[in-house]
Amino acid sequence: MRIAMLSYRSAPHTGGQGIYLRHLTRELANLGHEVEVFSGQPYPELDHPDVRLTKVPSLDLYRQPDPFRVPKLREFRDRIDVEEFLTMCAAGFPEPKTFSSRVARVLRDRVEDFDIVHDNQVLGYGMLEIEKMGLPLITTLHHPITFDRRIDIAQTRNPWRKFTLWRWYGFLRMQAKVARAARKILTPSEASKRDIAQDFGVDPARMQVILLGVEDTFKPPTKPRVPGRILAMASADAPMKGIATLLEAFAKLRTERDVELVLITKPRPGGTTEKLIDKYAIGDCVRFVSGVSDAELVDLMGSAEVACVPSLYEGFSLPTAELMACATPLVVSRAGAIPEVTGPDGEAADLVTPGDVGELTQALGALLDDPERRARMGVAGRRRVEEMFSWRAVAVKVAAAYEEVIEDHRRERGAGPSDERNDRAHR
Repeated sequence: MRIAMLSYRSAPHTGGQGIYLRHLTRELANLGHEVEVFSGQPYPELDHPDVRLTKVPSLDLYRQPDPFRVPKLREFRDRIDVEEFLTMCAAGFPEPKTFSSRVARVLRDRVEDFDIVHDNQVLGYGMLEIEKMGLPLITTLHHPITFDRRIDIAQTRNPWRKFTLWRWYGFLRMQAKVARAARKILTPSEASKRDIAQDFGVDPARMQVILLGVEDTFKPPTKPRVPGRILAMASADAPMKGIATLLEAFAKLRTERDVELVLITKPRPGGTTEKLIDKYAIGDCVRFVSGVSDAELVDLMGSAEVACVPSLYEGFSLPTAELMACATPLVVSRAGAIPEVTGPDGEAADLVTPGDVGELTQALGALLDDPERRARMGVAGRRRVEEMFSWRAVAVKVAAAYEEVIEDHRRERGAGPSDERNDRAHR
């Protein structure tokens, strides 16, 4: 098949969408499919030499180190650029909508080049235009961002900040509308499927759960783990990731034992995380790590005696599965899809109530004090990953879903098998 993969921002460090795109495109290419990625900034890291990248540049308004920048007049190319800038000025997040408009314009001249288009959670109005062009469309929805909005607003007391958050998440009304119109939605967990149906009003019959994979590079360590090291991978200043809960629990642990906390993230200068570290006076034993290579990341994951995923919600949680692949015992929140990833409580991870500092403190301390149990949990986590989480298996299932969507689209257009063969022969 000839596949167009669409993603409005795709670098692995921007979140799970970039990781999904990187590994899925590689495995689809390994299966013999032709894959072309269409992405805005930050652009993806692609592992397969035959996977092509077509850049669909935005104004890149949120780039580091100057997010929320004001572009120079010469940077504006068309009305979509103007809309993108004005939406940002009005406290909204424009990228899903403006990327979808740009990529629809690009694909309008390339309808004959593809058998299917795969939307990686763009869910912009432009996706509706793509189907009207005659291209079958399938959508991956990792989780409804309504949960991010709910948690962000609940943890904000400033009325003006609440208003700007509502503005920022204004794109969700569009995403819900596009999701309800989608022909087929892929999602990585039963929890996400349930929440998409509830928050976006999508018919569960049009959704399919396909678990995500873990790279073979994530392996148990060959060197001894660092005594007392706790590790977490999370966006430091995103309330949904629960880092505030972890920092308070760690501060309590620090009063009675020699521990260190490694956070694989880059905090916002002067943000909530830095303020909490100062408040608890734990700056001497909390370390931030960012910008590391894949090999360095695996070493870090394997260096911890215990890892923690304190999120208030996750649609899948790839870091959880990757830590399990490294045989690192876990304390995780009983939130979203995390229990689906770890399996039964106590085997590969201890599950705690999201946001409960006391419960998290007790679970971390008990696990640090029990090396034999940590070893058993590590083995169980590694075994679960080997049995369940393979990117090649993901690609095989996704390709089968492509075939179903293509056939459904063909039937809807009233093309018989011979018509379809002739259509393909002319492409």
